[in-house]
Amino acid sequence: MKTVILCGGKGMRLHEETENRPKPLVPVGGRPILSHIMRIYAQAGFREFVLCLGYRGDAIKDFFLKYEAMSNDFTIRLGRQHGIDYNSSHEEQDYQVTLADTGLETMTGGRIKKIERYIDGDTFMVTYGDGLADIDIDALLRFHHSHGRVGTVTAIHPSSRYGVLDVKGDGLVADFAEKPVMNDWTSAGFFVFNRRFFDYLEGEDCFMEFVTIPRLAREGQLMAYRHEGFFFSMDTYRDYKALNDMCDRGQTPWLRG
Repeated sequence: MKTVILCGGKGMRLHEETENRPKPLVPVGGRPILSHIMRIYAQAGFREFVLCLGYRGDAIKDFFLKYEAMSNDFTIRLGRQHGIDYNSSHEEQDYQVTLADTGLETMTGGRIKKIERYIDGDTFMVTYGDGLADIDIDALLRFHHSHGRVGTVTAIHPSSRYGVLDVKGDGLVADFAEKPVMNDWTSAGFFVFNRRFFDYLEGEDCFMEFVTIPRLAREGQLMAYRHEGFFFSMDTYRDYKALNDMCDRGQTPWLRG
């Protein structure tokens, strides 16, 4: 089963780190956030990926082309008998990664439509190149297969970015909560789709979040997998610092086990 990762956005809200590189290559704990996302799926046995490239896609291609040399000790033979022997191994064994240029300005739905030819099964997974979660991928897939709809979205309780006041009619503050977890549900990505999803995608300007997902919901073809565990999206420089602070403390809650 293929996992599609959306890697084409410009990451404007994280411009401090994305001016010269794409957001999926921004380091978290010394390695690109993209590699953390891929490990979430690899831990569950899913090691075939399709990356939808856009902004600075050349940098992501270059990263993977040089990956073996940069991740291993190696011995190189120069001259006519040129060759390389890798003397160690890294964690990303048996990954199969398809790097697909889906355009600089293409919207999310358009990017997924462009990689349809690389999806050879009836079910595939999709997520964003900036979100980490300790999600049980096997449980997510079991839930998707249980309901028979076109799509499944992983839903999480968002945390407020601000303190919340309980203000009475006369202005008295009865309670204060610093950035509480909200009762509402919001999308965390980590989607699962049937192949019928491609029929809902039209053109490069197809914005999955504003057009396709709402349409699936209206037609009763979208179910939510409720995730009560860890989730963190690296949207801003503050988020970038928070994730790296976790790693500095030896904490990687998005990796199970």
